[in-house]
Amino acid sequence: MRLTTAELVERAARLAAEATRAGRTQVLGITGAPGAGKSTLAAALVAGLAPGTAVVVGMDGFHLSDVVLEARGSRHRKGAIDTFDDAGYAALIDRIADRAPGGPPVYAPEFRREIEEPIAAGTAVTDEPLVITEGNYLLAPGGAWPSARARMAEVWYVDLPDTERLRRLVARHQVYGKSLPDAEAWAGGTDQRNADLIAATRDEADLIVEWM
Repeated sequence: MRLTTAELVERAARLAAEATRAGRTQVLGITGAPGAGKSTLAAALVAGLAPGTAVVVGMDGFHLSDVVLEARGSRHRKGAIDTFDDAGYAALIDRIADRAPGGPPVYAPEFRREIEEPIAAGTAVTDEPLVITEGNYLLAPGGAWPSARARMAEVWYVDLPDTERLRRLVARHQVYGKSLPDAEAWAGGTDQRNADLIAATRDEADLIVEWM
């Protein structure tokens, strides 16, 4: 469904209003293939909502560290579904969904692209009625991913034509240090294998968003 940013903000505002009326936190998931614009949409929603309404918690904070990936022989596949701590992510979503207004903050890890590593307690969830969580595998059927999905009020799938998505991915990899040949190889290899897996979950979303 092709929706404007304003229409998506309005839908998110309704979720936040429901949360406020119920006296609890609502979790909105945003998923899609690498480079589809998940984090950009999440940031646009926060910016479009009233201050203090929403905060973003990224699934990427649960990347396994490079040290762990090297030990497992998976460093060359970083970003694949088995290179994340899915159980840790599900436990965090549980804590967020169970948090009562006025309770202590819930701290979430954050992924820093400039160092390509997660850091602990990079984001604080306080009394925002809406927590937006974005990541690749929110609709995956295995592991602990379904447990996390069960605590989300809605999950939106961001759909973007592959030509534009791949262009964005290559540009992003270059910004963070890869040469053009390496960026193209990673986007067309590891990233594309992940994208194919994620695309298979598309029809499980509550809303499919064609958003540029």
